[in-house]
Amino acid sequence: MKRPEKEAVVAQLTEQFRNADAVYLTEYRGLTVPQISDLREKLGRDTSYTVAKNTLARIAAKEAGIDGLDEILAGPTAITFVKGDFIEAAKVIRDFAKENKALVIKGAAADGTVYDAEGAVKLADLKSRPQLLAEFAGDVKATMAKAAYLFNALPTKAVRTIDALREKQEKAA
Repeated sequence: MKRPEKEAVVAQLTEQFRNADAVYLTEYRGLTVPQISDLREKLGRDTSYTVAKNTLARIAAKEAGIDGLDEILAGPTAITFVKGDFIEAAKVIRDFAKENKALVIKGAAADGTVYDAEGAVKLADLKSRPQLLAEFAGDVKATMAKAAYLFNALPTKAVRTIDALREKQEKAA
């Protein structure tokens, strides 16, 4: 590859690193073209699965402000650039790696943090944004229901106490 071509590839990779919400690094050696196509399809439209030279990827990552990928970018590496919910992409990659032993998860970078292989797999165990929002909404609803019960209980208890006092006074009279 000539120097202008390398510069163009680095510029393109740098732009992808900057625009991605997360980056997953995998070793793809041993996967067939249909398997890679299947993985790309499962990852969806907001994700790109790219094979790049490690040296160019290192340069692009540093230009994009991501440090710590140098050790992970060794050997045959495919880069998954994720836009949007990166937890879902982590789950897809983890599940695909379980089905296809040739895919090896090497690491990830998300929210300004670089993760090793174990950390990248643990990202898949996190709850997705929609799940967290649903749980939060349920917690808020439950809290509001408890508050409504308490606000209703105080006047009800006061009325019952006043009624009991009135009955007691009527019996005494």
